[in-house]
Amino acid sequence: MAYMREIVLISDPQVVSIPIEENEEPLIDIRGRLRVDDRLADPEGAFALLRQGLVERLEQAQSQLPAGYRLLVVEGYRPLATQRKIFEDYSAFLREAFPGISPDELREAASRYVSPVEVAPHTAGAAVDLTLCTEDGAEIDMGTAVNATPEQSNGACYTAAPGLSAEARHHRKLMGAALEHAGLVNYPTEWWHWSYGDRYWAMVTHAPAAHYGPRQG
Repeated sequence: MAYMREIVLISDPQVVSIPIEENEEPLIDIRGRLRVDDRLADPEGAFALLRQGLVERLEQAQSQLPAGYRLLVVEGYRPLATQRKIFEDYSAFLREAFPGISPDELREAASRYVSPVEVAPHTAGAAVDLTLCTEDGAEIDMGTAVNATPEQSNGACYTAAPGLSAEARHHRKLMGAALEHAGLVNYPTEWWHWSYGDRYWAMVTHAPAAHYGPRQG
């Protein structure tokens, strides 16, 4: 996949080395402020929590979308234990699928789809997985389902993947333009993953430090 060669992974040392200057913004429940899907809902409601600054930027992005389009949030904050389990489970899947893979190769491959817990923006409430829907809540074609793995989607989960339908590519660009205008950045291996204030955001925007670090909820 040649279009993946220049992407900096979230586990890259240049991302991990970025300092965090925690601004102590609270995690707030976005239900009632933005449309939220419950497919990944947890009993504590962590999935619907995000940092205040990110919520405000998502509302700004929503206002930039054409009539008839709505942001649909699928997942926000993840407790540290949840993130760790997701990373370990996906690593185990890759280890079984590719028996000869080295530990370094395994970590790199896993990091294309799941952030290692020590740098994961979801654990800071700084990242959101989202898609587009209509006013009545019907999801719009984005080329793959949210959270489709590279293996499941044959690489179509990558934001700039070739071979998408014109409609799906248009929708990705539409959502991306609104989110970028509001100050968010995309993790290019996942069209649905956008963040603000985390280390990856700081790397992309050349900010001297991240605003948000991991939270206990």
